[in-house]
Amino acid sequence: MLTIGEFARRGRVSVRMLRHYDATGLLRPARTDPTTGYRHYTADQLDLLNRVVALKDLGFTLNQVKEIVDGRVGVDRLREMLRGRRAELEAVVAEATARLARVEVRLRSIESEGHMPEHDVVVKSLPAQRVARLSAISRSYAPEDIGPVVSPLFMRLCDLLADAGISMAGPGIALYADAGGGAVTVHAAFPIGDGDGADSAGGAGLEGGAGRDGGFEVVELPAVERAAVIVHRGAMDGVVPTAQALERWVDAHGHRADGYPREVTLEAPERLADWVTELQLPLVVSPDHARSS
Repeated sequence: MLTIGEFARRGRVSVRMLRHYDATGLLRPARTDPTTGYRHYTADQLDLLNRVVALKDLGFTLNQVKEIVDGRVGVDRLREMLRGRRAELEAVVAEATARLARVEVRLRSIESEGHMPEHDVVVKSLPAQRVARLSAISRSYAPEDIGPVVSPLFMRLCDLLADAGISMAGPGIALYADAGGGAVTVHAAFPIGDGDGADSAGGAGLEGGAGRDGGFEVVELPAVERAAVIVHRGAMDGVVPTAQALERWVDAHGHRADGYPREVTLEAPERLADWVTELQLPLVVSPDHARSS
């Protein structure tokens, strides 16, 4: 027979853990000396110990492990338990991945602080555009809140336009407006031709109005006399450093922003790191500039 120390070494566990397993009834020693209280195990018990360790490593509680090793859990129930653990672990991984992405964004923001070349930003006018638009509310303007709202909007709008037989006349545009209480109205839009949308199922009678039954609306985006424009390369969950660089440029050059930047998707390949998006921040036009233009 093996002493508790020998059994612990062979099983790659601590003596303290074996004592705990004994106390909970999960793994009893083969013999306990009635005089000294010393525990002794057999080599055959290593199989049970290995199974306990493997189940614990999967994240099961000691009570669940005991039910399994005692044979009180059938195959169907074990399959259900494993699927539950898989779902829990997937959620943990997703949360950790999102947190890692935020850490990367913060690192990029710190590393790029104050190093934005002026030629990366240009000021230009934006023409008026007729667009088909679908809207929803995001609880905040943070990328982690915007992403889950704007992506489904664009996918839904693509489907609605296809069903209505309307062709997109330009790249997708994301627009934002305050909705109160920190929330933001998110608009997903595509430019369309002058003759499109008036008689479509998704946009019938919607010129300047709200969509019906989840349909889109057709509106005219007004022209913008002056907008500060910068190009962001990569996934939109990493857009914060680019947007902050744009805002610093606006402040440094004595301008004032007029609302949120428009986000125009210039290139959207399958690999998110290769996306190219233009941020267009409308500027407040000063009276002097208005008179001279």
